[in-house]
Amino acid sequence: MEKKISEIKKIMQAASVSELPAFIKIYGGDERAGVTALVKKAEKKISDYHKELARTEKMKEFEKKYDSFSFICGIDEVGRGPLAGPVVAGAVILPKDCDILYLNDSKQLTEKKREELYQVIMDKAIATGLGFVQPERIDEINILQATYEAMREAVSKLEVVPDLLLNDAVTIPEITIRQVPIVKGDARSISIAAASIIAKVTRDRLMVEYDKIYPEYGFAAHKGYGVKEHIDAIKKLGPTPIHRKSFIRNFV
Repeated sequence: MEKKISEIKKIMQAASVSELPAFIKIYGGDERAGVTALVKKAEKKISDYHKELARTEKMKEFEKKYDSFSFICGIDEVGRGPLAGPVVAGAVILPKDCDILYLNDSKQLTEKKREELYQVIMDKAIATGLGFVQPERIDEINILQATYEAMREAVSKLEVVPDLLLNDAVTIPEITIRQVPIVKGDARSISIAAASIIAKVTRDRLMVEYDKIYPEYGFAAHKGYGVKEHIDAIKKLGPTPIHRKSFIRNFV
């Protein structure tokens, strides 16, 4: 008995990429328009998968270049620009045979994809570390030095000591481990991209929690960045304890 199109759709949606060629072979000769569309969708899924494999492989350029090192650690930070909240750094050591797809600069990913990848990274990484520098410390030493401090803390939290650091653009002072700064590294190295993602997800979750404490400021929506609604709230209500005083001098 011929399957309904709705049934075939469920089969296609449940199929893994490795199962899609068999799906195409079975239903490729079905001339119903709905089934033809599902077969084309399956073909596109396979094509997109192979494109992603190629893109990810390209992002392993630096990991391959420095393959002689045992534990390569990617480092990145988030939160240099916001008016409120901490700057957060992530450090990630991925396994040499890392098979995680869709790693990219966290800003290029949707919130849903970041959350998905966060869990995959935490499950598959050899080690991860996070560093936090709070607003009062940022005001004290400036955002660049605070970023370095957060990065040093993230490295210190790793359970495995890396022998090479791949950094997003910067060279971190007071670190004795060999460093390789890579411009736009979060889009060029899977290790740095992974660090970018765990830092971004961690900081965003933190700002959502702050939103519960200070609901008038909209932290859950803008994560502390200087959007109009945020600036208006600062002007109307004044700063909170999590605002960076050195960043909001023009508003208060």
